Amino acid sequence: MSLHRRLTIATGAALLSLAVAGCSGLGRTAVGTITYETGHGAGQEPGHETREEPGVEAAAGLVTSPAVKGCHKLAPEGAHKVENGTLVDIRLYPTPDCRGREFTYLPSNSGDEIAPGAPVWRSYDVIH
Repeated sequence: MSLHRRLTIATGAALLSLAVAGCSGLGRTAVGTITYETGHGAGQEPGHETREEPGVEAAAGLVTSPAVKGCHKLAPEGAHKVENGTLVDIRLYPTPDCRGREFTYLPSNSGDEIAPGAPVWRSYDVIH
């Protein structure tokens, strides 16, 4: 084998090793999207969802392929409706740090809204 060919093979093997090592640190993600709504309707009685309050605007959030590890914060004002369009289940928490015994289990490809008088969701984690 020629010296040039051996150097080419060695360089290719080194580059492949670096590429594999670099990609392994990226982490796994939940394939799909999580959408949520904030603002109007949060914690209000049924039939009053469209009542406008001064300074409160309805807003929507979208998270694409969140990491499967760790706690993920929702909007600071909290979410009153969440749609889980990922391939994994999630837990929704009323706390900003995914702590506490109270959470809402939300299976993949489903959605939920808070009950009247219940606290809004402020964070979620992925069940994997």
